[in-house]
Amino acid sequence: MVILTGRSLTLDDMEAILYKGVKVGLSQSCINEIEASRRAVEKIVQDGRTVYGINTGFGKFSDVQIAAADTEELQRNLILSHACGVGSYFSDEISQAMMVLRANALAKGFSGVRLEVVEMLLELINKDIYPCIPSQGSLGASGDLAPLSHLALVLIGEGEVRYRGECMSTASCFAKLGIQPLTLQAKEGLALINGTQAMTAVGVVAYLEAEKLAYQGEQIAAVTMEGLQGIIDAFDQAVHVARGYQEQIDVAARMRHLLQGSKLTTKQGEKRVQDAYSLRCIPQVHGAVWQALGYVKDKLLIEMNAATDNPLLFDEGEKVISGGNFHGEPIAFAMDFLCIAMAELGNIAERRVERLVNPQLNDLPPFLSPAPGLQSGAMIMQYVAASLVSENKTLAHPASVDSIPSSANQEDHVSMGTIAARHALQIVENVRRICAIEAICGLQAVEYRGIAAMAPATKAFFVEARRVVPTITADRVFAKDIEAMAQWLRNGGKAAAVLS
Repeated sequence: MVILTGRSLTLDDMEAILYKGVKVGLSQSCINEIEASRRAVEKIVQDGRTVYGINTGFGKFSDVQIAAADTEELQRNLILSHACGVGSYFSDEISQAMMVLRANALAKGFSGVRLEVVEMLLELINKDIYPCIPSQGSLGASGDLAPLSHLALVLIGEGEVRYRGECMSTASCFAKLGIQPLTLQAKEGLALINGTQAMTAVGVVAYLEAEKLAYQGEQIAAVTMEGLQGIIDAFDQAVHVARGYQEQIDVAARMRHLLQGSKLTTKQGEKRVQDAYSLRCIPQVHGAVWQALGYVKDKLLIEMNAATDNPLLFDEGEKVISGGNFHGEPIAFAMDFLCIAMAELGNIAERRVERLVNPQLNDLPPFLSPAPGLQSGAMIMQYVAASLVSENKTLAHPASVDSIPSSANQEDHVSMGTIAARHALQIVENVRRICAIEAICGLQAVEYRGIAAMAPATKAFFVEARRVVPTITADRVFAKDIEAMAQWLRNGGKAAAVLS
């Protein structure tokens, strides 16, 4: 079980919850902090103090005072009116990640919600009930208002959920499971929707997939090296130490490990003096991708454990401050960076595909065809990879530079962080298919060269991957092969070497 403390949630924890079914609990210290924070809100209401979000309107309506008798209706109206999301629903993983992150933020004890609110989130997480949350409609400040409102709808028995693969009304799901919806009290609606949990949830899923794919991309590149009889000297440690980037040094070390014992790689001058950049510069380019991933990971770890709603309560409610922690700029920048890095990983992979299929660039059968001319082989697979690379170039345009004012210009600068995160996830999915195409072409190339001469590590990958996509002996519907290989990579790829 992962115990939420509001301060210690990790990406490994998120992976365990989202993909391995690990349950979630709450630390006793958090329970104490949540209850103390709630007492502070109740005192503010009793004392009649005017505090934003507790007894005022929202956004441009912040100067409108709300009577104590109307605070419950205020919170309900907030959720209903802000549930304006459009587009396809987020995946179950992202929906669950949003709930985990929201519960973890509330557990810090700065938000003033009742313990019952956090416990309801944990119940939904642990019973695999997924709010149906539209993926479009967030500006990324004041947080992810629209998507988080769809999450909050479920807590009050409204909206829709997905349970055991079926989409149904929240009311019918709760009735089936005996769950009582909440009636939100002062501050609770605002605390649920004023935060960055949608962009961060998408970012977490995108990062986890990107990290896995970055390792797999190295293993696939090693197979390509053998298929093209690449020059191993370019990975010599001395070259990379001379430059000094640790990530570059690490990639070169992993490439040497993967290719150790191969009789298919060559030395300088044996077949050619030097390779094209897409082979020779694998450590430099893939290493730079790892640098970007390190930056993204660092920012996600901070945001996953951050208090991002508004206002925040300090000193047992004596200090209530309206700030801007809901502004998603740090995650927006990180996601834009992830877009660029993963787009480049796909870019260089597609160039290796071109070198595998182009008869002017190698001595393999043209387009790896079993009967060149009569059969087209991998010709159009390269087209698909090129198309995905070009699509990624448009998706990698930074979302964070495209602010637009809202709420009658009260919220006059926003992050577009959720758009950046959604684009990053789409790019990762595109790159996975590009890598799948490189894998299929690389496998075919090494078969022509001789499987027996492969390195032990790449041969292990070959054996497992051939169970997913068989040898190309004749033209067939290669779309099925691409999807099968991409799904295998998404599931981890049994032979994928994750080396530290």
